[in-house]
Parts: sequence; C-alpha cells; structure tokens
Amino acid sequence: MSAVELSCGLPPGPDFTELTVLAEELGYSRVWIHDSAPLWEDPFVHLALAAARTTRIGLSTAVLIPQQRSPMAMASGIATLARLSEGRFRACFGTGFTARVTMGQRPMTLSALATYMTAVRRLLAGETVSVDGSPARMLHADGLTAARPVDAPLWLSAFGPKGAALAGELADGIVGLPHPSLPTATMVSGTVLDDGEDPGSQRVREAIGPWRVVDWHTAYAGGGAAAVDALPGGKEWRATVEALAPEGERHLVAFEGHVTHLPERDRQLLDHIDVKTMVGDAATIGTGLAHLGGLGYREVIYTPSGPDVARELRTFAAAHRQHA
Repeated sequence: MSAVELSCGLPPGPDFTELTVLAEELGYSRVWIHDSAPLWEDPFVHLALAAARTTRIGLSTAVLIPQQRSPMAMASGIATLARLSEGRFRACFGTGFTARVTMGQRPMTLSALATYMTAVRRLLAGETVSVDGSPARMLHADGLTAARPVDAPLWLSAFGPKGAALAGELADGIVGLPHPSLPTATMVSGTVLDDGEDPGSQRVREAIGPWRVVDWHTAYAGGGAAAVDALPGGKEWRATVEALAPEGERHLVAFEGHVTHLPERDRQLLDHIDVKTMVGDAATIGTGLAHLGGLGYREVIYTPSGPDVARELRTFAAAHRQHA
C-alpha cells in the first residue's frame, strides 16, 4: 500500500489558529480551511493568522467559492497568503454547493468555474485578462505582494467525469476520486475509539454527527421532499425544518450548524447515522488510512467535529503514525 499524507480540514472560526498550531505539532501535512460566507468567518483572515503562528504545515482551502470574490480579489488574496506563508499556500476551488444553496442559489457551472480559474491563474502569472469586460492586471508595486508569477498551486474539487477532465486541463491537483494524472486528496470524517468504547456511544455520535447528518441536508437541498423522506428519519426531520420557516426561506434553516454543530432537529438523526466508517480503535483507523493510499489517494483530509476537536486531531494523528 502507498503511504498517504494526513491533513485536516477545519472551519474558519475563533479557534482555527490554535487548532492549526496543534495540527502542526502533531505532524499533519496541511490544514484545509472551509469557505462558506453564510456559515463561517473569512478564511483568508484566519489563514493569515495561522501563517504567522506556524512554520512548516501547509495551508489550503476546501474549497474557495468563486462567486464570493471577483477574480482580482481572489488573485490578490492568494498572492498575499503565498507571501505570508512563504510558499506554503495551496488554493482549491469548487462550484460552491453549500455556500450557494444556503443563499437560495444554484452552484455555479463547471464552464463558469473554468473561466474563473483560468482568469485567476493568468492574473497570478502577471498577465492581463478581461474582468467584467475590461482589461485587468495585478498592478501591485514591487514589495507590496508576492512577485509575479505567484507560486501557488491551484486545485479543483470535482467528483464527476466532467469535473475530472476539467481538472486535468487546468488544475495542479484534485479533491475527488483518484485521478489518472493529478495528485488526489479525499475527505473523511470519523473518530478513534477509547479503549473498550462502543461505536454507538453518545460521545462517538456527538463527535461524528455534524458531518454524518450532511446526507439529510444535501438530500433536501438537491432532491427536495422525496429525496430526504427516503432517508431514515428524513420525513420527521423535514417536518421540523418546514415548520421553522415558510417556503422560500427553508434554505436558511436546513444547513444551520452544517458540519460543526448539531441543532436539535439534527440531533434526532443521530440514531440513523453511520457509526462504522472511519470509526474504530487506532489500529482500525490506521489500516483504513493506509488502504486509501493503496487506492491512489495521495492525501487524506480528516475533518474532525464535535465538542472536542483537539482530542480528535490528537487521536487520529497517533493512529496514522502507528501505520505510516
């Protein structure tokens, strides 16, 4: 089996910098920060703070949402982080399912994403591009940001064949299924059990629950009532959501606490979540991580959640070290 890098994914919030410092101490390869303006604080601010407190760990985004920033604002932000981190920054983009749906909008198309990423890459190279119909170029004077061309890898998050093909054309790596020509990362959630702990314990369910109830969120957003009602407990969950907001505003409710907290309506789903995948003792977790390396993934992005994220980071890192 191939060795696999262990990184972690965290939301931008008040504890992001301290958790990044801890992740560096524990040997994580990289911290990937989430980007969804309706749910979390600004990722560029938190990455800048983390860059100042760390020296080795890579910094990345999972994932940047193009329609939240103009190509020029994005290029300037990437150049800033490339300078502050001394080359440790990697920018990864996606179509923005959660970030867009939580504002009642559809994700952007792959075609629009390709146009955007191409413009950002060319701006970082020091070229002139068309932005909103007019020529634009990074005009930063020497010393005011990283010199062009800016050395920052651009990755793409994509899971279908069209997205994989697009990544092969314009990205330096991909978050998705193993790619034939690009380094590939994948996200996992889970927890390492204490000695003798039951996988169905309340601690386990609280620790992994915020990520495991996402299936109900996305089913409702993507397929409506029929899709979420087909899931265990889905009909009851939907009734609770729909009682909280009128039609047309339910997207403001369904994703509250997304991947970080458990509102009471989500807590009622804990009896139905998966407590087997990436849940086990250290040996089980280490073997699972090694297996992913054997499948062709170069990097695993562990996304801890629950009331004690520091504990989750420590135990997952220890499990990885035992089987590295």
